[in-house]
Amino acid sequence: MSDPTSRAAELTRMEAARRQTQHQLDLIDRQITRKMTALIPELGRRQPGFRRGKAMAPGAFLERYRANLAALAAERQPEIDALNRKLARQDAAITALRARHSSPAVQEACATSLSRGGQHP
Repeated sequence: MSDPTSRAAELTRMEAARRQTQHQLDLIDRQITRKMTALIPELGRRQPGFRRGKAMAPGAFLERYRANLAALAAERQPEIDALNRKLARQDAAITALRARHSSPAVQEACATSLSRGGQHP
């Protein structure tokens, strides 16, 4: 069985990997948002009867926006799904590690370590 220090290092490493995966998901979300922001002027120009005195159809802009957003998300969906699965596996592994090493003996070792001023045995 490994010592509490190496378990803490392993947990820290796993949490850092999870943060990196979450960062990748957030990055994809920001990229999709950026593309949609760039497309907004193009979506608003499609008003064929507007100059001839006809009002534009209510909801037409939102319809085009949602269709384009769905298309952009669909392009990245396999990558998003893979990262979501990886994130779920990482969460499960972190939870299992914490549960496995949260025995009374480990908690006592951690408490002893903290009572010594944070020094490791």
